[in-house]
Amino acid sequence: MLYRYSTDENGRVVKSAIIYTKNEHSITNKNIDVDALRIIYQLNDYGYQAYLVGGAVRDLLLGKKPKDFDIVTEATPPQIKKIFRNSRIIGKRFRLVHVFFGPKFFEVSTFRSNENGSVGNLFGTIEQDVKRRDFSINALYYDISKEQIIDYCGGVIDIKKNILKPLIALDRIFTEDPVRIIRAIKYSSVNNFKMSQKLRKQIKKNAHLLNTVSPSRLTEELLKIINSGNANLIFSKALKLKVFEHLQPNAYQLMLKNKAYEKTFLESMKKMDALVSSKPDCDLGDKLYYLIKDYTDCLTDWKTELEINKNTSEIYKQTWKECRNFVLPMNPQRTELEKAIKKVLKDNGINVRNKKSK
Repeated sequence: MLYRYSTDENGRVVKSAIIYTKNEHSITNKNIDVDALRIIYQLNDYGYQAYLVGGAVRDLLLGKKPKDFDIVTEATPPQIKKIFRNSRIIGKRFRLVHVFFGPKFFEVSTFRSNENGSVGNLFGTIEQDVKRRDFSINALYYDISKEQIIDYCGGVIDIKKNILKPLIALDRIFTEDPVRIIRAIKYSSVNNFKMSQKLRKQIKKNAHLLNTVSPSRLTEELLKIINSGNANLIFSKALKLKVFEHLQPNAYQLMLKNKAYEKTFLESMKKMDALVSSKPDCDLGDKLYYLIKDYTDCLTDWKTELEINKNTSEIYKQTWKECRNFVLPMNPQRTELEKAIKKVLKDNGINVRNKKSK
């Protein structure tokens, strides 16, 4: 085991990070996307520090295949853009870079300062960058050249002990960014990371702040849950921690009116998770079907509806309107929601013709 050193406020040399060498961890470069490796090596060749960071390092330590390989570096966005022609700078306040390889891309960010809090927009050093990350399990940096993990906050131990430890003060972590509430619930549910009573209490206290988050960000987080294959676990914990009502308020209202609906809803989430597990590349519409199916069963007596109203187009329009409102604040791709609705209607003997392309 090695250490990184820095100086404190009084100029004394102190240990700032533990370095886990190749023989002390389970990560191998073979399990890292070759294009992610290529980006980091190229940044290194140009003289910049660059590391694999966050969820990818966490998942590799857990023996899982990461869905994303995020990279952090001391290079600024313009410097990154200059190195990679296949890239684009994004973001209005804090800019970062997406480097593209065909249909996939990798997010490359610059070390951020914690001078203005954990959501500040200033560039900084790796020592500052770690202090603005949400949880210790997401604050690990992996050096691909030396095959070493750089751990400033005890994240490796926390992963081994299955502990979800906030790095930002509890009175600020969720007020600065309420979306961290969703992430905390995901990490705790999927990986069985234990949350302290204080953390649980803070989540319940600040859950209402999710109502201030933009629909686009909530949609992004909800789609991650739906695509994860762990929706049942995540939504179950969100219900226990009084968070679900801010993610899917209309479904929650149905649960309050009908106790059986909660059980039915969660059973449907199990079926959706099974679909994701068996067919990882299935369309979003196939998953959304399970989100709206039980709700549409409550809408009407479909047999009677079809007897009264022979206009299937009108039935579809009304069902579309109801389902669109039901999934708010989530705003999924229209064509995928349409696919889910048509599948539900077909279950009830109502076939809606697709519009012919001109």
